[in-house]
Amino acid sequence: MGFVKIVIRILGINRLWWKVKKLPLIKKIIAYNKKKKKERKKAFNRIRMEKFLHHTIRDAYNSCLDKPVDERKVVFIEPRYDNLSNNFNEIYRILENEYDFNLKVCLLRDISVSREEYEQNCIDMVKEVATAKYVFLDEASRPFSAFEKRKETIVTQLWHACGAFKKFGFSTADLIFGSDAESLKEFPFYGNLNYVTVSSPEVTWAYEEAMLLEDKNTEVVATGVSRTDTFFREETIKNAYEKLYSLMPSAKGKKVILYAPTFRGRVRKAKTPDKLDIGAFYAEFSDEYVLLFKHHPFVKSRPEVADEYKGFACDMTEYMSIDELLCAADICISDYSSLVFEYSLFERPLVFFAYDIDEYNDWRGFYYNYDELTPGPVYKTNEEIINYIKNIDTMFERQQVIDFKNKFMCSCDGHATERILKLVFGSALEANKRAKY
Repeated sequence: MGFVKIVIRILGINRLWWKVKKLPLIKKIIAYNKKKKKERKKAFNRIRMEKFLHHTIRDAYNSCLDKPVDERKVVFIEPRYDNLSNNFNEIYRILENEYDFNLKVCLLRDISVSREEYEQNCIDMVKEVATAKYVFLDEASRPFSAFEKRKETIVTQLWHACGAFKKFGFSTADLIFGSDAESLKEFPFYGNLNYVTVSSPEVTWAYEEAMLLEDKNTEVVATGVSRTDTFFREETIKNAYEKLYSLMPSAKGKKVILYAPTFRGRVRKAKTPDKLDIGAFYAEFSDEYVLLFKHHPFVKSRPEVADEYKGFACDMTEYMSIDELLCAADICISDYSSLVFEYSLFERPLVFFAYDIDEYNDWRGFYYNYDELTPGPVYKTNEEIINYIKNIDTMFERQQVIDFKNKFMCSCDGHATERILKLVFGSALEANKRAKY
């Protein structure tokens, strides 16, 4: 059909093409060609993936096995971003400042560099891992799951999120968001794990399902999530407010509404919701509140805040971390993001703007019934959210948030990092403790 389209365009009879393509036979031919093109692309990608994972990565790892394991070597693997994500920070800081370990960071940069550079980063990573005693991840990684690791190496999947909200990993098999089950089994995302740390015993089953851990020697442990420790420190909250006021002086003396939605679509083409009516919020709340936006880091194109609302509304995506914003927010509006688990630690009001709930459920799905899970009202319109905030003193049910926190975040008490370090390092912690002078 491509040749026919070119001829039609050259002849300048595009109108005729629009009529022709609607004919039943032509529509079937076009659909057939699209299907075949998709199948060819899928087959090509599968062959390329098999070559890279089953040969290139395995060969790179095996080429280093003649070297001994370094008992002091700790490798942090960051699959996507240009620096360590916040769930690594506490563990890295303590190991660097209080212990005598050999710390290495591998940045794979999956979403920010060319395929060739990413693949080279993966090769460098597995060579580093081959001689490591300890490895930490906080995301899925097919390259890390492609080889058979040494028994001496202890691998901990910290995972970057709390609770179990929207589905991930094998739980999305054959859904629109996920890959097919066969591919997920042949090219797994969660291999070579000794430990997976989670926020509560309640969600253990979800991680076992998502990471295909049944019949594997991987222990899912409710140590709590490392990065939540900072929420229990007064200094963290104080610094968050100070940073907000330095960036947005108009926020001082006002309450904060945070809108932090998750992304839509696939990771590489992630889009952000744009349905929140800033003008309507401005009309109702500009005297009492400021409105802050925090879009998902996968999103590259974000809606702009009009100049007329500056001083009331501000996109803080580039300027403040989600942890800082959660500390400073008096009300959090989200949708399907796991950040609601962390925010429940503050026992403050949560609102769920789920205007596309049916579509999202078909796309990705949830581990629990959405309406039963959410510790706050679920709305589909701006008017409903505005009315709730106007009447928040009487409509907010704090006990609902407390019950949610106790169920899904009971292991997050400010000491998660301490428990993780003891779990992973055991007696090696004391043996490698720095002397204090």
